[in-house]
Amino acid sequence: MSVDATMHVARPSRRDAYLDWIQMLTGVGLVLFMAFHTLLTSSIIFGAGALDGVAGFLETLHLDTLAHIFVPILFFTHFVVAARKIPFRSEGQTAIWRDAKLLRHRDTWLWIVQAVSAMIILVLGAIHMWTNINDAAILAATSTARVQSGGWTLFYLLLVPLVQLHIFIGVYRIGVKWGFITDALRPKAVKILTIVFGCVTALALIALARYATMTV
Repeated sequence: MSVDATMHVARPSRRDAYLDWIQMLTGVGLVLFMAFHTLLTSSIIFGAGALDGVAGFLETLHLDTLAHIFVPILFFTHFVVAARKIPFRSEGQTAIWRDAKLLRHRDTWLWIVQAVSAMIILVLGAIHMWTNINDAAILAATSTARVQSGGWTLFYLLLVPLVQLHIFIGVYRIGVKWGFITDALRPKAVKILTIVFGCVTALALIALARYATMTV
């Protein structure tokens, strides 16, 4: 007696494929913006004049206005599209946590870190963008005054490394998912991304220290 068992595997829909593309493209757009943003804000290391000069040049090209319009669109679109894969019910969260501990798979843990960091960045990033949009202009005086007032130093001390961590995990996962990082290249890619992550985060934190201590 034979048993005919057939397994039906759900094929990804065209809609899911489009959403994956949107998630990837908005993610890449945000990575490029953050690379540019980190360089801009880090110019404060060379003094208030350096930041004001770079910011003034960007304002003459109206790039600040474009950023105020398009970055929030990219930010929230990326979150909405990516959030479809995040379990918000306690049952799903428990299952993923259980599987991660059972499998002990690095990429699974990286996905969890990225999902958790995304929820925190959604709140803190929205506050940061709203504050910057309402500023008249990017100036060393206004930026340092804001960082040095209230609890903004602690705010950015949490946000800055978290954003960099989220970005570099995202770059790694994009590379793996879309075939840019093969199994053979994975160890080398992880090493390179870890080193770059450390350098960029250190640069951003040094800049934050300058904002928190500089007198303008």
